[in-house]
Amino acid sequence: AQYAMVAYYVLGGPYAIQMGSNVRMDLLYGEWSDRRKAQVDAFTVLFLIFYLAVLLRGGWDSLMYSFQYGGERSPTAWRPYLWPIKVVMIVGFFLMLLQCISELFKDILRLKGAEI
Repeated sequence: AQYAMVAYYVLGGPYAIQMGSNVRMDLLYGEWSDRRKAQVDAFTVLFLIFYLAVLLRGGWDSLMYSFQYGGERSPTAWRPYLWPIKVVMIVGFFLMLLQCISELFKDILRLKGAEI
C-alpha cells in the first residue's frame, strides 16, 4: 500500500499542476492582476524547475545504485525490490518537470499579452 501511495502522489503532482488544482496562498495572489500573477508564477516556477531537476538527478543515481548492486531490496520482512518504485518516481519527477516547463512558457506568453 505504501508503494501505491508513492505512485499516486508522484504521478498526481504533474496532473494537479496541469489542471491548475495546486494550492496557492490566495491572501495576496487572488487580488493581483493576471499580468502580476504571470510574473510571480514565472519567477517561482524557476525554483520548482531547479528543485525537480535535483530530485530527478538524485532519483536517477538511486535507481542506478539499485541496479548496480543486484537489485536493492526493502529491509522489511516482505523484502520487495525497490527499483520499480524508483522508476515510478523518476517518471513522475520527469513529467512534473515537463509540466512546469510548460507552465513557464504559458506564463511568458501571458506576459506578452497572448490569450491562453
